[in-house]
Amino acid sequence: MPRIAVTVDGIRYEEDVEPRLLLVHLLRDRLGKTGTPVGCDTSNCGACTVMLDGKSVKSCSVLAVQADGSDIVTIEGLATAGTMHPMQRAFHEEHALQCGYCTPGMVMAAIDLLREDPDPSEETIRHGLEGNLCRCTGYCNIVRAVRRGAQSMGQAVTTP
Repeated sequence: MPRIAVTVDGIRYEEDVEPRLLLVHLLRDRLGKTGTPVGCDTSNCGACTVMLDGKSVKSCSVLAVQADGSDIVTIEGLATAGTMHPMQRAFHEEHALQCGYCTPGMVMAAIDLLREDPDPSEETIRHGLEGNLCRCTGYCNIVRAVRRGAQSMGQAVTTP
């Protein structure tokens, strides 16, 4: 079995992994990062989105061995000292969730979107979140949350 080393939410882990183990299963089952849900296992829903070396990826489409040597940030790694990340706070304040299943992936994808465009239009947000599915909200509050998060992050500059 290959041995990999990854840094997840600031903590370095070394693990022996099966070559076919998906990153989402390493995070959840081995490292206890259960805030990253398993959605579809086909990369269609985006619920399992995490940051891999600063870019959002669907962790069900990455093998754990491919992440060897990488820095990974999960939804749990966004909060610092008990304070929500500005994007997490914006999702809460804008009621941008119902069941909450898609929320971790939406938050991670939104943060990545703002790295490319710190002041996106509604159209840019909708396009940037394509591939992250929500079956509950209709996206209006999610778009508002991303705009609010963008404003907060522009003031706070607290991205992972």
